[in-house]
Formats: sequence, structure tokens, C-alpha cells
Amino acid sequence: MPPASPADPAQDASAQSERRSARRVLIRTAPYLWPKGAPWAQRRVVAALLLLLVAKLIAVGTPLLYKAAVDTLGGEVPDLALGAVGLTVAYGLARFFSNGFQQLRDAVFARVGQHALRRIALETFGHIHRLSLRYHLTRRTGGLSRIIERGVKGVDFLLRFLLFSIGPLILELLLIAAILFTLFDVWYLAVVAVTIALYVWFTFAVTEWRVKLRQRMNTQDTDANQKAVDSLLNFETVKYFGAESREAARYDAAMAGYEQAAVKTATSLAALNAGQAFIITAGLVAVMIMAALGVQQGSLTVGDFVMVNAYMIQITMPLNFLGTVYREIRQALVDMGQMFDLLDQPSEVKDRPGAPALQVRGAAVEFDAVRFGYDPERTILHGVSLKVGAGESVALVGPSGSGKSTIGRLLFRFYDVSGGAIRIDGQDLRAVTQDSLHAAIGVVPQDTVLFNDSIRYNIAYGRDGATQAQIEAAARAAQIHEFIISLPEGYDTQVGERGLKLSGGEKQRVGIARTLLKDPPILLLDEATSALDTETEAEIQTALRRAGEGRTVLTIAHRLSTIADADRIVVLEKGLVVEEGTHEALLARAGRYAQLWARQQAEDRAA
Repeated sequence: MPPASPADPAQDASAQSERRSARRVLIRTAPYLWPKGAPWAQRRVVAALLLLLVAKLIAVGTPLLYKAAVDTLGGEVPDLALGAVGLTVAYGLARFFSNGFQQLRDAVFARVGQHALRRIALETFGHIHRLSLRYHLTRRTGGLSRIIERGVKGVDFLLRFLLFSIGPLILELLLIAAILFTLFDVWYLAVVAVTIALYVWFTFAVTEWRVKLRQRMNTQDTDANQKAVDSLLNFETVKYFGAESREAARYDAAMAGYEQAAVKTATSLAALNAGQAFIITAGLVAVMIMAALGVQQGSLTVGDFVMVNAYMIQITMPLNFLGTVYREIRQALVDMGQMFDLLDQPSEVKDRPGAPALQVRGAAVEFDAVRFGYDPERTILHGVSLKVGAGESVALVGPSGSGKSTIGRLLFRFYDVSGGAIRIDGQDLRAVTQDSLHAAIGVVPQDTVLFNDSIRYNIAYGRDGATQAQIEAAARAAQIHEFIISLPEGYDTQVGERGLKLSGGEKQRVGIARTLLKDPPILLLDEATSALDTETEAEIQTALRRAGEGRTVLTIAHRLSTIADADRIVVLEKGLVVEEGTHEALLARAGRYAQLWARQQAEDRAA
């Protein structure tokens, strides 16, 4: 074990930071252990602690019965009323009740612990969904899920072991120390105290070293898991490029790092266990020698010798787990710290206090001198002004990077504008609740991603509690009902991970049906057909035209032929509106739109 340098300022700062983090985790965990407004949980915590106290009192008194039975059998004390057999039965009952009360304690506390885990998991899950799109685009799903998984497990471990292992161990050691001091002399207490002190010091010192090894192992584990998840999510891409062996080598390299760290962790555990065994054995032998000498001198009985041995074994058993418990508690604090860091991650887009719900009257949309950039150093939109009247269909076109999709994201308020304002029926999006805003807008993206569930579930996702008749009506409007009922399992057909069992056109129609079932007053079509073939695109366009009837429609388009019949076309370039008008008017102007149109027509003819 490499010696630590106490004079190292960086190491001291790291240790202080870790202690602050541990205190923060314990403070954050306490309310889950003693939840306000849940008297049933508080009663169970009190009952569990009382059962714990009773169990420890019985456990500490058990060796006294053992001593009495041995002395009675050896004739060293007058035959007690219970007799040797009665004392043996009492000894057995004491051991049973000591264990029984502990099991009852665990049963009483189980509901409190599981309720705490559920609350923390739900809070974390809900918070993740409240975080901004920017945060999710910069995080890996595999690593994020690992942080949550380890954090929740850490809470479970901390609740069980900190409350029912470390606390009881300290209580038991104090009671045994008091008995040794009272029945024997201070030297027995001194030997036991020194043994425990050496054991705790050695355990904590080695475990500190092992925690760093475990952290490296967890880092490698997270890295390997991220690579595995990324590879599986990109299964088709891996196949397209014949990269199975490349992916396997990449994953194996990550696992090799994990293997190396895991071997060091296992080796250090063996060193820890060996050192612990030596210290405990030395203390046990020293106390037993003192007791043996006392028996030879006649100051102690054989029962005293047996009782001292019983107490030392009773101390040894919980101490044997101290290293493991301490290490796991340290690791649990680290894992929970990462999870609470996640919970402390601020939501970039927040509702204003007391914000009202959006009141949609005609669903008119206005972009007023909107400025925005994903990076402060790189502005995407440079003062875009645009009005979409109630029930009007407006298309946004322009080259890649012109800001088309950014406008769609801002309308849904995935981000807040850095300048200007976006309004619906005169109401600034920042002044209304996000829930009401999201309820007013239906989105059909370029690539519809489906849940790994049935077609029915995916369509019904558009409206909570939708009936089968409503689901089928939406499917008919999206022109996919006939296809669904032709399947062997109909609406119960499983679509697979991300909907991979369906074709691109089928996924899009399910997405359209889902949006139609939502029945929003505003429809945002974000290049909804650009990834489809011409024939499928024509079919989807028919469904989209039906979907847009009676709604305000904002279409972000790549293929200009799909938006030629829009009420108005807005041409964006470098984050600015450069042209605006109908298809015919823009062609007649012979400007930027006409150039884009001519280029696409030439590409279509060449194809």
C-alpha cells in the first residue's frame, strides 16, 4: 500500500471535498429515512431501533448464561435454580431471540427502506426528464443509467448497513467493554480496546487505498457499459460497415481496463482480510492467555475463561465485516454523490413562479426578432421575425445550418431564446407553463422513434387513457389502420427497439397517428418525409395534409416539392429570413428560393 503524504495540499483538499460530499449525502438521505407526512414510516423506524436495542442487550447477556452453565457443570459454583440443563436451554433461547429480534427488525424496516428507494428513484427519474435537451445531448444514456442504478443501490446499502451494522456494532462494543471492565479488570479492557483500535485503523487505511482502486474499476465499468450501449443502439450501422470485430475489439479494450482494475481490487481485498485476521487473532490470544493465567491462579473460573472467549468471538464476527461495510459505505457515498449531483443539475428551461397555462384561441404563432445560439460564441438565429396566422400553413426552407430545426426546437421550448420573443396568441412562451405549451403542439419528426411495445401502446401514447375506437380513428386518419389489421397480431404487434421491426414509412404513419390522437391546435412537421422514398413520401404527404386540416401548421422542409402548396414559404439563410411568399411568387422573384428549387429539380432529373 503506497504511503499517503499528509502534507500534500492537493490530497488534503481532495479529502476535505470528499468529507463535505459525504456530509451532503447523509444530510440529503436523512429526510428519506424520516419522511415528513408519513407517520407510519416514523413509527416503523422507532420500532426497528427498539428491536435493535433489545437484540443487542440479549446478545451481550448471552455469554453470561454460557459462563453460568460451564461453572455449574464444573462444580465451581453452587448449583443454580435452573441447573446446568436449564441454563443451557436459556442460553439457546437467548441466541434464538437475539437473532429473531434482528430478523423482526429487518422485516419492520423493510417497507421504510423500499419506500425511500422508490421515492429517490422516482425523484431522479422525474428530474432527468425535466433537464434540458442540451444536457441530454451531451450525456451518454448508458453512463446516465449506470449513475442512477448505482446511486439507488447505494441508498439501499447506506440505509441498511449504516443504521443496522455500524450503529449496532458500536453499541455492542461499548456494552462488552463495560462488562469486561466490571467483571474482570482494566487490562482486559485495554487489550480489547487496543485490538479494536488497531483493527479499525488498519481496516480504514487499507480501505481508503482500495476505494481509489474501486473508483478506477467503476470508471472502467462505466466506460465499457457506454461502449456496449452505443454499439447496440447503432446495431445497423455496425452491420453496414462490417465492424463487428472492430466493435468487439473496442469493447474488449474497455473490459481489459476493467479486468486490470478488478484484479487489483481482489488482490487488495486478500491483503485486507489477512491483516485483519492477524490483528484479531493476536488480540484473542492475548486475552485468552490472561484468562488462562487467571484460572491457574484461582482468581477466575473456567466459565470466565469460556465467557471471555465468547465475547472476543462476538466482537470478531461484526468486526470481520467492518472493512467490507466501510468500503461499501464509502462507495455508496460516492455513488450517491454522483446521483445527487445529477439531482442538483439545474433545469435550463424553467416555468416562472405562478406561470399560467397557455390559452390557445386561434393558435397564431409569432417569432419576434428571435436570436439564439447553442454556444454563446456561435449565434444561429440573428433576429428572425415571422408570423404564422391561425390555421395557416407555413413552410421553412433553406440550406443546412440555416436555423430551420432550431426554430422548431425553440417553438417547443427545448431552449429559451437569447433575444426577442416567441408568442402564441400573443402569449410569450416563457410566461406560460411548459406542460400547457407542449400540450398545444404536436410534432412529427424526421425520424419517429417508437417505444419497444405494441403498436397500440405507441399510438395511444398521444393521449393518456385513449379508447380503442379513438386509437383506430387516428390510425385511419394516418392511413395505417389497414396495414395494422393485416398483421397477425394487429394492434398488439410489437414494434421492437426504437420501432426497428417497422419500415420507415410505417413508423412515420404511427408517429402521425400518435400526433393526431393528441389533437393539438399547432402542428410542427420537422422534415417528416425527408428520409422516405418518393412513393412512401407521397402517401405520407396525403396523411400530413389531412392532419393539418383546421390546425396551424409549421413545416420544416428539405424537399421543396413537398411544400409547394403551403400558404406561405419562408426562406432562411445563415439565421436570417431572406425571402417570404407563396411558391409561385417566390419562383417569379427568381431569388434564393428559385435557385434552391432549380437545383433540386436538376438533382431529381439526374436521379
